[in-house]
Amino acid sequence: MVLEGLISVMNPECWIVILLGVIVGIIFGCIPGLTSTMGVALCLPLTFSMGPLNGIALLIAVYVGGTSGGLISAILLKIPGTPSSVATTFDGGPMADKGEGGKALGIGILYSFIGTVLSIVALIFIAPSLARVALKFGPYEMFAICLFALTLISSLVGDNVLKGLMSAVMGITFSLFGFASIGGAERFTFGIRDLENGFDMLPVMIGLFAVAEILKVAAEGLSASRATIMDCKVKGFGIGIKEFKDQLWNMFRSALIGVGIGILPGIGGATSNIVAYTAAKSGSKYPEKFGTGIIDGVIATETANNASIGGALIPLLTLGIPGDTVTAMILGGLMLHGIAPGPLLFKNSGVLVYGIFAAFVIATIIMLLVEYGGIKLFVKVLAVPKHILLPVILTLCIVGTYGANHRLFDVWTSLIFGVIGYFMSKYKFPLAPLILGFVLGTIVEENLIRGLMYTNGNFFGFFQSPIAAVFMAISVSAVVWTVFKGIRTWLNKNRERAA
Repeated sequence: MVLEGLISVMNPECWIVILLGVIVGIIFGCIPGLTSTMGVALCLPLTFSMGPLNGIALLIAVYVGGTSGGLISAILLKIPGTPSSVATTFDGGPMADKGEGGKALGIGILYSFIGTVLSIVALIFIAPSLARVALKFGPYEMFAICLFALTLISSLVGDNVLKGLMSAVMGITFSLFGFASIGGAERFTFGIRDLENGFDMLPVMIGLFAVAEILKVAAEGLSASRATIMDCKVKGFGIGIKEFKDQLWNMFRSALIGVGIGILPGIGGATSNIVAYTAAKSGSKYPEKFGTGIIDGVIATETANNASIGGALIPLLTLGIPGDTVTAMILGGLMLHGIAPGPLLFKNSGVLVYGIFAAFVIATIIMLLVEYGGIKLFVKVLAVPKHILLPVILTLCIVGTYGANHRLFDVWTSLIFGVIGYFMSKYKFPLAPLILGFVLGTIVEENLIRGLMYTNGNFFGFFQSPIAAVFMAISVSAVVWTVFKGIRTWLNKNRERAA
């Protein structure tokens, strides 16, 4: 069955479909506003006339290319092409500013490939076991995990803890706009009908990064915004053997975070890349260097967001539960061809499943070759005059924002958040806590309410779940440790002054 699945993709038509899918995905991923979700949605109708294997291979290829493609604009323009590449801007952008854009791209591409490969290994060998564990995750466990993720804000706040916490509170507050998903309470709508559905993630991300960056460049003047262009003579992928060995733990930890978060429905790469970045910073011997342009941050984010691809496919194929919006559309593609994912899929359509696995591997290899081959071309984006490049980027952002939901309100949202992002940058408020708070705020609220419904309002009922109890204990420990570390730092500074 495995051999038959491998043979089924060994034909020119399937390879051409995968190649085109990867290229389309990369284009949609690297242009701000055109996400992999949009790419898969546009390609879904094309699968009607294809066979089941070619159709699903096309969708997965777009998914792989789109998730990885976001690193290109994240590094070269400091604008994440997709929500999955938000944290790549934190160190990728400064590396490009220092003339290391080619190195950052090479490392990002390599670890995108490694993250995807590791997720494929998880998908093939441990999918059923992981899916059974994830199936046990109810509101208690989801609340505890997201609460733990929120405690990671302490490692994102930078030098000014107060500004970092204010940023996080802003993010959580923005996530609560509109009708509550449970109970239907109307919050912060101010009589504006478009606010009833709250803020969509895409326009918020585009505003905070793309529009804010354009406003920042405009305020500083075009002459002050010229980047240092390097010859892009990158040896290999820009990382030596010693550096690679030093980053092994960072790589495997980020891959585990990506696969684990990818399995959980409704979270996905938008969260995994930030969590992996904060985990890398928290566990680093030199956390103060993060955000200044070091490879650790790029490796963590690009490994995690691509590892979430295989993670999201695990519950889809084994349980019929999509892990994110893209896998929800892939689920639609499977059902259009009369294939019902679930526990019996491996038994009833084993050849197709292993064919999909093989197509996934081929798409990953093609992604590596296409992106690596285009490094020199990508870096030339930095040589384009800003007065030409920025209006084009702004136009693409507006078109991409409007195209997602066909709402003019989303365009205004991106512009408003662009102004917010500009002033936050100007007054040194970190963006990462706001993003993490915005992404996780709704999830924490929903699962808290559901859990309290089960326990009749008794919060201690959450500790009845061993998994939830462990994560909440870790969260409390993380907060206590952060407070202790802050007090110790403050005492050491006072001693130095006294001396």
